[in-house]
Formats: sequence, structure tokens, C-alpha cells
Amino acid sequence: MRPSVRQLECAVAVADARHFGRAARGCAVSQPALSAQVRALEDALGVQLFERGRRGVTVTRAGEEVVARARVALRALDDLLEAARATREPLSGPLHLGVIPTVAPYLLPGWLRSVRRRQPRLALYLHEEKTDDLVRGLREGRLDALLLALPVPGDDLDSLALFEEPFLLAAPTSHPLARRRRGAVTERDLEGETVLLLEDGHCLREQALAVCARAGAREAEQVRASSLGTLVEMVANGLGVTLLPESARAVEVRGRRELAVLPFRPPAPHRRIGLLWRRASARADDYRRLGELLRPGRAGAAGSGS
Repeated sequence: MRPSVRQLECAVAVADARHFGRAARGCAVSQPALSAQVRALEDALGVQLFERGRRGVTVTRAGEEVVARARVALRALDDLLEAARATREPLSGPLHLGVIPTVAPYLLPGWLRSVRRRQPRLALYLHEEKTDDLVRGLREGRLDALLLALPVPGDDLDSLALFEEPFLLAAPTSHPLARRRRGAVTERDLEGETVLLLEDGHCLREQALAVCARAGAREAEQVRASSLGTLVEMVANGLGVTLLPESARAVEVRGRRELAVLPFRPPAPHRRIGLLWRRASARADDYRRLGELLRPGRAGAAGSGS
């Protein structure tokens, strides 16, 4: 007999939670009911999926394989439902959108107002995480599309570039670069400078490291920030300079007299913001339509180019 959809859902929930009680609450069923579903799946397949212990649940080797394939099967069912919905009404129903932290607070507010006005039947659920976690969630089917910095490698993924956002140099007002009359800098001006960066996992960190490598700057290895707000505070306290996305300027620097923000002379370092989704997704056309709504000038977004 083929496993039921409910059995697959319960097995995936237990694998994620590593606990039958938490998995049952996530599936909105009683623990005995969830355990019965898992036992029935194990009996049907003839393998043990989980080892139950006092400290929780361990997924067996066979269980890892079964759960991985169960995720694929459930994602395919979701794609089937989404394809049917898309034929009835484009850009409608739930859409789980992952967003990186260096975009979410600065660009989303204006975008969301416009998208909700234009597509009232689209229910957007936002998930703010670091790039690696977002891409993992996309591949596992927990997320439908991602708004992040491109490119992201993977033959199984497709993308749409929305715009290129220049970086600015943020420095204390006492810094020699901040006192320049010309009011602009080049990458070469960063040579020998100590540049403050975000912690591991942020794609902005990798982009800033690339600029530092070209310019001959060095990373401040003793301190790393968890957010752009913390990064700006560190600059304001004289710990170094940093690269700041243009969209973050109004939020993080407004009214701060101890900070100087300088543009780069062309060609300015920049990042490319875009949408990412699974290439096999049945909603690919929906994501392209959403991308068109998010382009600068369509949703009040900051940025230039595409």
C-alpha cells in the first residue's frame, strides 16, 4: 500500500521537531494519533524511521532517506495545488517569501503596501533569515520564493534581477576620509583601512569582503556585527568604517551627526537584489509577476537599474 499524505506529513514533522509531542502540536493532532500514523508508515515500508529515547527522537539512516523523499513528494503535491490555483487566479493565495535581514526593514514596508493594494488576494507570509538558511528553506519547500542578493548558485534555482543597489561608505565624522572636500571616495581610498563587517552567514559580508580584497583594506577581526544597526553603532564609536547599502541610509544614519556617509565614484561597488525560486515550481510565472511589482518605480522601492 502507498503511504498516505498524512503519514508523510507526520514523519516529516517528527524529523523536524525531534520530538513526538512537539510534532503532534505542529500537526494539530494528538500525540497518540501522530504516533499511530508514524507506526503505520513504518509497517508499510518495513523499516524503522525513528529511535525513541528519553532525550528525544533520533532519525535512523533509513528514516533520513524516507524523510528526504517525503519532503520531495509533499512539495510536488503543493506544486500541483499551486498550479491549479495559478490557472484560476494569478498571484493569489498564500506565498511564503524569505527575505535577508539587510533588505527586510529598509525596502519591504513600501513594497508591501503597494503589493497588497495591487494584489489583495495574495497572502504574503514573510520569513527573515540569513541567506544560507533561506536557500535551505526554499529547497526543502518551506519557502516559496526569496528576496535577496544575487547570484545564488544552483541549477535547480531560477532568478529575476530587480535592481542594483550601490554601497556607501560610513565613517566617523573625525575620519580623514569624511573631511574630504570632494565628498566622494573610490575603492582605492580604502587601502589600509579597517572595515567593520557583519558576522558569518550574511551575504552582505561576502560582498564587502570582495570590495576589501580589491581595495587592499582589512577586516576588523576582533568585532563583527549581527545587524546593520549594530554595525553603524560601531562606526559611530570610532571602531572603523563600513560599507552600507544605500537603502539603509535613511533608517540607520538619519539625524546622526557623528557619522559621515560618502558615495563612491563610478564604478561604485554595489549588490544586485532579486527574486529566487525553485526552477521546477509551478508558480514560476507568479514569481515573475511579483518581481515586476517589486521593481523600482512600481512599489516605491529604492535602487537604480535592473
